[in-house]
Amino acid sequence: MRRSGSKNQPALYFLLRAFRHRNYRLFFGGQGVSLIGTWMQQIAISWMVYRLTNSALLLGLIGFAGQFPSFLLSSLAGVMADRKNKLHLLIVLQALAMIQAFILAFLTLSDRIMIWHLFALTIGLGMVNAFEIPTRQSFVVEMLDRKEDLGNAIALNSFMFNSARLVGPSVAGLLIGLMGEGVCFLLNAISFVAILGALVAMRIPKRKRPVQTTPVWHGLREGFRYAFGFAPIRYMLLLLALFSLMGTPYLVLMPVFARDVLHGGPHTLGFLMGASGIGALLGALFLASRKTVLGLGRLIGVATGIFGCILIAFALSKDLPLSLLLMAGLGFCMILVMASTNTILQTIVEEDKRGRIMSLYVMSLMGMGPFGALLAGTVAHRLGAPDALIMGGVCCIAGSFLFLFKLPRFRRKVRPIYMRMGIIEEMPTELH
Repeated sequence: MRRSGSKNQPALYFLLRAFRHRNYRLFFGGQGVSLIGTWMQQIAISWMVYRLTNSALLLGLIGFAGQFPSFLLSSLAGVMADRKNKLHLLIVLQALAMIQAFILAFLTLSDRIMIWHLFALTIGLGMVNAFEIPTRQSFVVEMLDRKEDLGNAIALNSFMFNSARLVGPSVAGLLIGLMGEGVCFLLNAISFVAILGALVAMRIPKRKRPVQTTPVWHGLREGFRYAFGFAPIRYMLLLLALFSLMGTPYLVLMPVFARDVLHGGPHTLGFLMGASGIGALLGALFLASRKTVLGLGRLIGVATGIFGCILIAFALSKDLPLSLLLMAGLGFCMILVMASTNTILQTIVEEDKRGRIMSLYVMSLMGMGPFGALLAGTVAHRLGAPDALIMGGVCCIAGSFLFLFKLPRFRRKVRPIYMRMGIIEEMPTELH
């Protein structure tokens, strides 16, 4: 396989090379619009829960409710993604998410919304996401005519996701102050039209799928055995699980920092989330500009450690400008860890196990998130939000050191795969 990009190609062309695929262009545009609405809804729900209850514990519980289904169902979703037509699955799942948003908008705008409604609808959306995310992640390769553009497509997906995270919370912060949370929910529901239209317009070549006669549990067991029997995949999934459990729950506690630590309102929450989005955008652009997957293993370990240090600094900050700068750093490091892990996994995984490995990726990333949100909310309730983040930062630093210690074995295991794929042409003395 030839490496993508040539020295004669313009830098911008190389940075956006996944856009030469029609299906990916459709997906990028439709999903980009839909994700803005998704972030608006997420911010509006968090703000509504805290406004109605003044409880950091309930903020943790709502985060738990939204992500716990991923822990329970993602493995099953991976088996389905490997056995079913991914495009058809995505259309159904996006339609269900749109219905959830319309119900949420109706209850809020008609002034009938109650806390139990928020929990029930959040759990429902979490169940949809448990199937949608691993299916979408494993579908990326089917949108591309050339697999060598996969790393660029994943990086551009991260850019799209974090562009939405920059725009969505900022818009939500303004709309909540002016018109209330219900408008955010309604706009999110309408935004699903974009991704549904894009999916319907795609032309995906039909692929022969072997008839599966083995039971689902056998597929689950095979996926777990493959993932945890191969050291590089095991190391990345375990570090990502720790990162999700102890690091990413800082997002759940943002309303507490916005109102009680920094003494602001919904616009402050929007600025904080927007700053994190800016940092993540820069991280995604950095990854999209890379020519090879080589070096991503070290990057994952180093970025996790730096993330932990910045998280501790943010927890101690009482100054808004400094907090915004630190949030940008958190967003930058977070996207490096998440997208780099995704890229390596999708590069080294066997094709018939892609859906199951991506379901384990989602389980590590989102499935551990609810436990992290619950833990962070509990610690914040008892000791304060800053102490919860400091504890998370220390754990991320420890995980970084352990991963980097295991990195030499990681390199030895992936070298033969990279050589077979043509990513490296000869055995290097040092795989940086």
